[in-house]
Formats: sequence, structure tokens, C-alpha cells
Amino acid sequence: MGTVALAVTDGMLHFELSLAYEVFGAHPAGVAGPWYDLVVCGPGAVRAGRFRLEPDHGLDRLRRADTVIVPGWADVDVDPPAGLVDAVRAAHEAGARVASLCTGAFVLAAAGLLDGKRATTHWAHTEDLAARYPKVRVDPDVLYVDNGSVLTSAGKAAAMDLCLHLVRLDHGSSIANTVARRLVVPPHRDGGQAQFVTTPVPAPDNHPLAELFPWVIERLDLPLTVEDLARQARMSARNLSRHFRSVTGTTPLQWLLTQRIRHAQELLETTDDSVDAIAAATGMGTATTLRRHFNRTVGVPPDTYRRTFRSSRALPATVDAPFCGPGDEHVAQPGPRQ
Repeated sequence: MGTVALAVTDGMLHFELSLAYEVFGAHPAGVAGPWYDLVVCGPGAVRAGRFRLEPDHGLDRLRRADTVIVPGWADVDVDPPAGLVDAVRAAHEAGARVASLCTGAFVLAAAGLLDGKRATTHWAHTEDLAARYPKVRVDPDVLYVDNGSVLTSAGKAAAMDLCLHLVRLDHGSSIANTVARRLVVPPHRDGGQAQFVTTPVPAPDNHPLAELFPWVIERLDLPLTVEDLARQARMSARNLSRHFRSVTGTTPLQWLLTQRIRHAQELLETTDDSVDAIAAATGMGTATTLRRHFNRTVGVPPDTYRRTFRSSRALPATVDAPFCGPGDEHVAQPGPRQ
């Protein structure tokens, strides 16, 4: 948590800048406890598109931030300002977590922060990024990549996905979902989802799976199969898979697993149910199965996740119920090019 600094200069894309400001700058209603201290840092008055912006601080303030957000860079054919590149590098060396939105990855690459790392940017510029910075392992087919202290996102909607991912890391799934609801955006799309799908992410009521999604969410405790979903959607399993790929960018089973994991996160945060009970409530069957999938998807064991994000408002202060499970790393995983 702590201070989130937006690094701005002339030529930044105002959309990514604005959405980061919305996510980190507004304390969500009904969420107790501290929120981020958001500051805007730049070399002076800057212009983002047709908007003029007055930063709170100079770029040297970045090195005292806990998280630095670098919005999209409008003209990737032009090298980003040396002052911005140096300030972002200095912030990372001072211990800041640095995240780029869309073409902001070009700033991180110029600062050397992506050397030897997997990274992404807007699909239209991935080849340019790879050509100009050959030390960067550019992945054109994901929404965002989390390397721990350095994160990159694809364009537009994927920038929101990365911002919500950061909130989820800092505050937990339940609060990240609260922020998503306030902004009227999907609460979670895995980072590794492919950037491209054949159709845009649809409105809730205008695609073939509109009625299926809520039906599944209400039945996560059941051992649902692809055949069960296809039967409910009144289509063949093959046709169902085609629609899932088109709408979500992933398979029915992967989507279903993601919903089970997200439900498990909320139960770990807001209840004192045992891991066995949560496994049953999420359709995982056994605690062993839940732990295996939870670790692979979230990156920490359920008991570690619970200790980090357990809601003191939802649980008695005297509850101390340890739950065990092995660990793994949080990785970005595949679905829609935005």
C-alpha cells in the first residue's frame, strides 16, 4: 500500500492515467482502514492529449513512493524523456514497485527494468518493443505480466486489469471486487488471458453465455462438468468451447476453475470456515485439491492468504485457526486483446 505515484510527462495517454487515478485515488465507500496516498509527479505542467495537468511534485518524488505507475506513452517512435527514465529507474533502485500501463512499457524498457524479464504492452506495439529492446522477453498474448517488483500491462482495458491486480495483492480479493463494482468493470481477468478475442468483451445480456455465467456462479459447490454447462446452455460441448473462447478468451474448465478460486479467496477473507469446508463450498472436493489449485493460481497457500487478507470486521478477534498447504508463485495466465 503506502504511496502510489503517477509518473507523468508531456505525451502521456490520458485514458490510462485517468483510470489509474480512479483506482488508487478514491477510497472505496464502505472499505475500512487506510487507502493509498496518491501523488502525481512530473517535471512541471504537462499535456496529456487535450488535457493540461498540474503535478503535485517533481519527478524526484518517485524515489520515495512505494508504487510507481507509468501510464501509456503516446508516440513510441520517440524516446521517452531522459528525466522520466532516470526517475523511474531511481525509484525502482530505491525499492519501489513499478508498473507500466499499455505503452508505458517503453519507459520501463528504456530504464533497463525489463532486461531479461517477461513483459507485455499493447498488441500493436509488441514487435516494436521487442525490436528496440532485445533483452526484453516480450509476450504479445497476455493482459499483464507480474514480475514482482516490475509489472507491465497490455492496452486500455488490460491497464484496468493490472490496476485491480495490484489492489488485490495489497488489499485482497473482496476489496478489489468492491473497487471493480464501483467502476462497473469485471472484477477479475487473469493476467495471462490472451490480448485478442474474435469479439469484444460483451455486455452482460448480449452474448450466448449471458444466462450461463450467473447460473454457474450460483452452483460453484457442485462438481460441474463441461457437459453440464453445455446442457444448461443448450448447445454441444464443442459449440460451448467455441463460444467460451470467443467471449472469455479461455476454456470452460479454466474459466470455471478461476471462479472457484476467486470464491475461495472471498471465503478465506470473510469467514473462519476450514479449508475442507471451503473446498466443498467451491466444488474442489478436498482440501488437497483446493490447496494445489490455489497455490498454482494465487501463488501462496490458503493459510498464508487468509492471514494476509482476513477481514477483522468479519471474524471474531479471538479466532486463530491455522490452515496448511504448499506454496507456488503468482503468475499471469491466458484470454482478450484490448
